[in-house]
Amino acid sequence: MNEILPIAQILRVFGLFLITAIAELLGCYFPYLILNQGRSAWLWLPTAISLMLFVWLLTLHPAASGKIYAAYGGVYIFTALLWLRFVDQVILTRWDVLGGVIVLIGAAIIILQPQGLLR
Repeated sequence: MNEILPIAQILRVFGLFLITAIAELLGCYFPYLILNQGRSAWLWLPTAISLMLFVWLLTLHPAASGKIYAAYGGVYIFTALLWLRFVDQVILTRWDVLGGVIVLIGAAIIILQPQGLLR
């Protein structure tokens, strides 16, 4: 059957991937601040919380873990590029943007395919 997915369901999955990626990025960024910029060791606490949140969020995704990780990987890469631009304030090249768009398309194909994550 060729049914159209509700936009709310699609946005929910992509939103969940986005929140998961932010939790993972924070869990990696805080140790970077501690180890490379000499920031307070108290940042280990939000590091642990972010990584626990990341792992918990992965359990909320609606499919087999391998398929989730494959689709999530694309969203993570795109989110990391946004992080690079807005947190690290690095100007993205057209190649960065093109790569980000390609991985998002790949993630969308995995998520939206018949019998994909939303089925």
